[in-house]
Amino acid sequence: MRDTLQSLSTDLLAVEQPAPITPPGTAGVTTILGYAAWAVTIACVLGVLVTAIMMALKHRRGEGAEHMGNLGWIMVAAILGSAAGPLVTAVA
Repeated sequence: MRDTLQSLSTDLLAVEQPAPITPPGTAGVTTILGYAAWAVTIACVLGVLVTAIMMALKHRRGEGAEHMGNLGWIMVAAILGSAAGPLVTAVA
């Protein structure tokens, strides 16, 4: 039984996957998605910079740590933005 499962798994791994082909007429969609990815990246970088500036300005009053939550949300947004393409590709 074990040999049968092992040979089956070896056979399944040996199957070649077809090369992904972009459907015709989707060049505009790809361009828009590329622009959106750049926009997310720029927004996240600006968010980190603004948060750093606010932390530096409010450090004297002892309020700098309040912005750590904002920084966490910006990092989550950056992770989601950078993982969006691979996640959709994996699902599709």
